[in-house]
Amino acid sequence: MTSTEAARTRSKAATGPTGPNGTTGPNGTTVAPPLDPAERHRLERAFSVPRARFLLGIPVAVIVLGWSFVGAEFNFTKLADGAVNMADFLGRLFPPDFSDFGTIVALLVETLQMAIVGTVLGAVLSLLVAFAAASNIAPKWVYYPARWIMNIIRSVPDLVFALMFVSAVGLGPFAGILAMTLGSLGSIGKIFAEAMESVDRGPLVAMQAVGASKRQVIQYGVLPQAAPLLVSYTLLLFEGNVRGATILGLVGAGGIGLELTTAMRMYDYGHLSAIIICIIVLVTAIDQGSALIRRRIT
Repeated sequence: MTSTEAARTRSKAATGPTGPNGTTGPNGTTVAPPLDPAERHRLERAFSVPRARFLLGIPVAVIVLGWSFVGAEFNFTKLADGAVNMADFLGRLFPPDFSDFGTIVALLVETLQMAIVGTVLGAVLSLLVAFAAASNIAPKWVYYPARWIMNIIRSVPDLVFALMFVSAVGLGPFAGILAMTLGSLGSIGKIFAEAMESVDRGPLVAMQAVGASKRQVIQYGVLPQAAPLLVSYTLLLFEGNVRGATILGLVGAGGIGLELTTAMRMYDYGHLSAIIICIIVLVTAIDQGSALIRRRIT
């Protein structure tokens, strides 16, 4: 063995064999190969903040905020002057009157039932619409009309839908369920579509490369990745529908809202306070249950 070959042998023994992912050291540890300068620059630039745009955006944001304060007539002085009236109103709410507790519980149960049915129907229909509104699934001629429809629905307040359905099917919780279902298409349908668009495209491309159909790509590539977000957003929709059902009752669409409005019009502050406390307890319990489910799925 020549001296050159002996030197090479000692070098290999000291550094270890070189594998496809790096170099293995003498103690079995893997040393990463040196990163290409161009790749390093790209990665570093991905986490850099565009300083010029950021500095330019600060005065623009301040100007827009000030313009909004002036246009909305936001007045700290008026708020301070009205604090006395707010304190007087809150003082009238105590002590709460739970003499009609049975009626409150029955209406809260009705509100909860409305929210459950409206969430299920809204989530199912929103999922179907989301398939048409996801750019990585639907063709362009389906994608844009689906997005436009959701924008139109989202721009209409739920109370308008409630009034429409009350005039169509009459007073009661059925009108409220229909209003929540239709309102869900505009809000949660958009979020469902964006959750599907945010999935990793690697598995989708691999499935398409081996000849998978569109249904198989959606069933085995898109839905499994988007499922945690879809479940989380559905729980969020349920929480919103519980609060929304309370508001929809103001126009006669069922739930506790009508009783709440009646108590306010009759200046029955004790009964009003009892209703508010029961609503807070219900919403808090639902929020805690939803948080527990989210922790389990994530």
